[in-house]
Amino acid sequence: MNRIVFTLGIIFLLLSSLSAQSKLEKQIKNLANDPALQYGQLSVCVIDVASGKTIASHEAKRSLIPASSLKVVTTATAIGLLGANFRFKTQLEYDGTITAGELNGNLYLKGFGDPSLASDHYDGAMDMKTLLQTITAVVAKKGIQRIRGAIVGDASFYPTAVNGRSWLWEDIGNYYAAGAWGLNFHENRYFLHFQQTSKLGASPKIKSVEPAVPNLLLLNEIIAAAKGTGDNAYLYGSPLSYTRFVRGTIPIGTGTFTIKGAIPDPPFFAAYHLMNSLENAGIQTEKLATTQFERTRQGLPTAKRQILYTHQSPPLSELVEETNLKSLNLYCESFLRSMGKKAGKEASAEAGLAAIYDFWKARGLKLDGCFLEDGSGLSVRNAVSSYHLASIMRKIAKDDQLFTPIYASLPRAGETGSLKYILKGTAAVKKLRAKSGGMKRVRSYTGYAKTKSGKLLAFSMIANNFTGESAHVRSLMAKVMAAMCEEK
Repeated sequence: MNRIVFTLGIIFLLLSSLSAQSKLEKQIKNLANDPALQYGQLSVCVIDVASGKTIASHEAKRSLIPASSLKVVTTATAIGLLGANFRFKTQLEYDGTITAGELNGNLYLKGFGDPSLASDHYDGAMDMKTLLQTITAVVAKKGIQRIRGAIVGDASFYPTAVNGRSWLWEDIGNYYAAGAWGLNFHENRYFLHFQQTSKLGASPKIKSVEPAVPNLLLLNEIIAAAKGTGDNAYLYGSPLSYTRFVRGTIPIGTGTFTIKGAIPDPPFFAAYHLMNSLENAGIQTEKLATTQFERTRQGLPTAKRQILYTHQSPPLSELVEETNLKSLNLYCESFLRSMGKKAGKEASAEAGLAAIYDFWKARGLKLDGCFLEDGSGLSVRNAVSSYHLASIMRKIAKDDQLFTPIYASLPRAGETGSLKYILKGTAAVKKLRAKSGGMKRVRSYTGYAKTKSGKLLAFSMIANNFTGESAHVRSLMAKVMAAMCEEK
C-alpha cells in the first residue's frame, strides 16, 4: 500500500512538473513544432536578468541570420563607445581668401558621418530646406557675394566603401540600402512618384522625383499589378552610378504611388543643392558643384581651410531611439564607422565591427559563432545565436548608462514601432519592448519582458527558412512574447 502511495506521489509530482512547465515553454515548443519550421531553423533564449539563469530556450546556441535585431548590438555599443551625449558634426569650410565680397577659393561642406543631416522626417534634425537656408545665411553674413571656386561636398571622413561588403544587389539602389557616406544628406534618399494606371500589366509612368537628383537616368520597367499587392518595386544601381533600373510591380489605381531610392552620390547631391540655395539668395557661383572625391581623383591640390560654421546633430541617445524605433539602416552604418574611428582606427565598417567584438569581449562575453558583416543587419551573411543576443541584452540591463537609452529606444508591445499592431490586448502591453528583424524567410525579436512578479527577462528569438507567410510565424512568436509576461 505504501509503495502504491509512493508511486502515485511520484507520478503526481511528475505530472505537476509537466503542468508547471510554463506556458512559455509550451509556446516555444508550439513554435518549434509548427509545420512552417519543418525545414527551417529556430533559436530561442530567455534569461532572467537578475540571476543570469536561462529560464527557457530552444537551440539557443544555433547561429542564424538575425536581420534588424542586430541593431540593438550596434546601438548599445555606440552608446558605450561614443557616449549618449555624442553629437556628429558637419562643417562649412573655405579655402583661399575673402576680398571685397568675393571668395577667391572653394566652399566645402565637410561631413563627419551625421546620418540625420537634412533629414525630412526626424523632428530633432533640421530638414533640408531649413539647413540650406541656415548655411546660406552664414555665407551671406560673412559678406560673400560671389564664389570664384567650386561648391564641394567632402565625404572624406569615411572611406569610399559606403555599402555593406555583402549586401544584395536587389537591395542596393533602394533607400534602405543607401549606404553610409562621410557626408550624408536627406538620409541619402529620394522619392520616386508614379502615376498609377487602372490597366493590369500596363507600365505606370514616372510622375516626378523629389528632391531633384541631377543626372539621374531612370529606366522604368514597372508593371501594374492587382489592387492590394502593395510595393513590390525595386531600384537597381550602384553608388556613383546614375543609371537606375526600376523593376517589379505597383498596384493598379488612379492616384500617385511612391517608392524610395538611394541617392547615387550624396556628397554631390548636397553640394548641388547648396549651390542652388546660394544662387537663389543672390550669391553668385562660377563653377559647377563637385566633390572632394572627384577633386582628389583629378589630382587637384589641397589648400588650408577655415571653418565658417559647425552644425551639430541631436545627441546620440536621440539618434539611437530614432534608429531602433524606425529600424534605420543608414544610422546604424554611420554609428559603426564612427566607432571604428573612436577605437583609434579608420572610420570603416571593418574597424567598427572589430570595435564591437572588443567591446563585448571586454565585458566577459564569448562570441564564438557570432559572425558580423555590418551594423544594421541587412547582410544575409550575419549570423548570431539567440544566446548571444539575449546575453548582450542582459549585460546592457546591468549597466545603467547603456540600459536607460537602449530600453527607451525599443518599440513597445501593442503601442509603437514594429510592435504597434501585435500583442494588443495581451499581458505584454506595458511590459515588453523589443527590436524586430525581418527579411525574406527571416523573422526575429530581441528585447526585454517583465513577468507578473516584476522580474526582468532578456530574450531573443530568431527563425530562418520557414515556409508560408511571415505573418504566421510572427503570430506564433507573439504568443511566446506574451507568455514571457505571464511568467511568475
